[in-house]
Amino acid sequence: MHTPPFRLARANGIGAALGHEQPPATGCCSPAEPQSRAVRRRTRLAELDSHLHCSVIGTCMTTSELRKLVPRFTTLDRQRATDLEIHHEAVKLSSAGGEGCKAFQKALDERYASTLKRFGVARDADAVRKLWDDAVRSGDIPPAYWAVMTHPEAGTAVRQAAFGEVHMLSHLVGAANRADIRRLIALEEENATLRDKLERQQERLQALNTRHEMAIRQMSDPLSQLNARAARQAGPRDTGTEMDAALQMLQESLAARDAELALQASRREAAEQRAMREHEQMQAVRAQLDDALAQLKISRAESQAMERAVLPAAAQGEERHAGLRQLQGKRIVYVGGRPGSNHTLKSLVESTGGQLVLHDGGIEDRKGLLAATVARADMVVFPVDCIDHDSMSMLKRVCERHQVAYYPLRTASVASFVELTTRVSAAA
Repeated sequence: MHTPPFRLARANGIGAALGHEQPPATGCCSPAEPQSRAVRRRTRLAELDSHLHCSVIGTCMTTSELRKLVPRFTTLDRQRATDLEIHHEAVKLSSAGGEGCKAFQKALDERYASTLKRFGVARDADAVRKLWDDAVRSGDIPPAYWAVMTHPEAGTAVRQAAFGEVHMLSHLVGAANRADIRRLIALEEENATLRDKLERQQERLQALNTRHEMAIRQMSDPLSQLNARAARQAGPRDTGTEMDAALQMLQESLAARDAELALQASRREAAEQRAMREHEQMQAVRAQLDDALAQLKISRAESQAMERAVLPAAAQGEERHAGLRQLQGKRIVYVGGRPGSNHTLKSLVESTGGQLVLHDGGIEDRKGLLAATVARADMVVFPVDCIDHDSMSMLKRVCERHQVAYYPLRTASVASFVELTTRVSAAA
């Protein structure tokens, strides 16, 4: 057999079997001199060119099979030996013939018996090549490769073509494996991301489940108590009847509570309104009391002033009260009042040496004379209960214009006048 028309130093069958290229072992892939067959029968593994053993072993036999067979005929440790060391020893055994090569032959024939039978119907090289091409298209490479390499009608050209395709397939598989590795890395990263997301979702679901269970327990306990209470009160009844009775009881209790609440609310509102009215009444009574106390105070002051004015002092004979003595030589204009009390006031002031000019505020006396009368007065007095509002306002303006002091009296009584004179005398 002739040397193949391409470099075989890096070509091997392990790449086809494992999906990547392996460095060649020394002497396992080197071309050898062609061998001839004496008879037309299937070629044995030992009869193949030694440069084909590497691809046949690497393509047609798995690593696990080699680990079982190779240590039987070599000193390699089945557990510690590498895949490359196992492959090298298998190629050496195939090239050397002997028991190891026979064991490989038997294992391959038994494993690919159906394919060998299918290729056995081919009677020429073209038929073998056609069956090989069909196997390549279907991807069934290992059994077809063994059948081609051992077929009696497969000449050098057919074997070299099959060898070349397997050699190139090893490169394609290696490139595909590199792409698969990149995809595998991307898939692993995506898988890690999805795993983290799944774990977070599971944690959230676990938390939600925990809260849900707690809520169910919180709702179940009162319901159980209610059911037990209803069962004790109602006795042995149908479950639906017990629930209806419990519901009816709850509704009645709720209605009674609402009625009681409405009653208490109406009572509270009535009590608040009553308290508000009583508070207003109390404020009014307090205001009346304050007015009464003020009136009492004024009346007491007027009474005391009146007593001091009209009662003679025991030690001083007929001497008048000191407050009235201040009226001596004074001109007093008295606006408004009542005729009876006005006559008494006039006599009282004149008895002290003063002058009291009376003006009714415009009822009979002309209001036009009021300005001239006030202009010559020392003081002006008017009772607020016996003078109209217009006259009082005009009187205040006239007094302010002529700078004459004016004093309002609480009433038109003599006591109010005497109390005023006493207060003015004390202030002076």
